[in-house]
Amino acid sequence: MKINCIIIDDEPLAIKVVESHLKEFQNFEILATFNNPVKALSTLQNKAVDVLFLDINMPKMSGLDFAKTLNPDIQIIITTAYREYAVDSYDLNVLDYLVKPIPFSRFLKTINRITKKVQIKRGIKTKEEDINNDSYIFLKVEKKLVKIKFDDILYIESLKDYIKVFTTIDNYVVHKSLTSIIEELPEDRFLRIHRSFAIAIDKVKSVEGNLVEINTKRIPIGRKYVNHAKKIILNTD
Repeated sequence: MKINCIIIDDEPLAIKVVESHLKEFQNFEILATFNNPVKALSTLQNKAVDVLFLDINMPKMSGLDFAKTLNPDIQIIITTAYREYAVDSYDLNVLDYLVKPIPFSRFLKTINRITKKVQIKRGIKTKEEDINNDSYIFLKVEKKLVKIKFDDILYIESLKDYIKVFTTIDNYVVHKSLTSIIEELPEDRFLRIHRSFAIAIDKVKSVEGNLVEINTKRIPIGRKYVNHAKKIILNTD
């Protein structure tokens, strides 16, 4: 299965990094690279592009403004040095948000997400073993590593320099940030809905206003997250 890509970035080094990462995956083909969005229009209009790796701060037009003009079938991956645009990108057709410098381990998660999306779009069935409810993560709790199954996690609360992971088995306090734990969890199963909360999407019992109910806990949805969160939770994509 070939997946056609375009890279738009005004920094040559940034383009080289994405190119280098993509070359590790034989089914991803780079059709072209551009240093500003305007130059990419012809290729986007005349070729079958599956994925666009798009910087934000560029000449002529910002990446976010350019994304608003594109065919919704194109999967957009934002590549930027600025974390603060992440919330703004939620209202657009953005599949992932990568912060430079982009480590290969984080890029791999993006590749897996793109592949799944393209497979669904093309009607290609994924292997059963790719959807494994028994997958897990090890978290350091006090002085020992504890194995926690993804399927057992209900929600996660930020406690400044710590997080509290609430599960169907027990609750665990871990010296880790909410941002870092989110990057380690499957993106199709977990969602950040507030600066202090992330949830397991399939554990939501109800949605009332800007609150979700998981187990007996009512968790707020942050104002900046509400549109994206409800779209994902209610499956209205």
